[in-house]
Amino acid sequence: MKEHLSKKEIIEKIMPVIENTAMRYNLIPLEVALDKENGHWFLRIFIYSNDHPVSHQDCENISRSLGDLLDEIIPFKYYLEVSSPGLDKKLKSKREYIIFKGHKVIIKVKNPLEENMPKTFKGEIVDYNDSFGLKVFVYDTEKEYDISQDNLFSVRLNDIEEL
Repeated sequence: MKEHLSKKEIIEKIMPVIENTAMRYNLIPLEVALDKENGHWFLRIFIYSNDHPVSHQDCENISRSLGDLLDEIIPFKYYLEVSSPGLDKKLKSKREYIIFKGHKVIIKVKNPLEENMPKTFKGEIVDYNDSFGLKVFVYDTEKEYDISQDNLFSVRLNDIEEL
């Protein structure tokens, strides 16, 4: 093994291990980040399940299962953090748009979808496709819109029930 691997190379090497481990527990790794903070390396894995809320037990199972496997690949000391994405996670990839189809979101666009429409609004993810982008149902207008990837500023989960 090379003595010095880039962050990108390390993540490419560990992703199959993380994905296979998560699959055994019916979980999906949404995001994997390797960051250096205050001289310490942190490997953060955010997991999700389509059929149940992510529990502490899910995080512990993944953490215990991955520990020794990742130690063989990552050539330096690091801290492993496994957690759920949270109820207000910022969606960052096409893959996440597909995984969170049917979920409530807060969307910010660069250019309004219609005249006099705000750039920030609440809706629900209907679909995602490379040809039309993100298809959302907007609650205020009660209409569906296709939003190109170029017009998206941010998409954040909003699965917290209104009080």
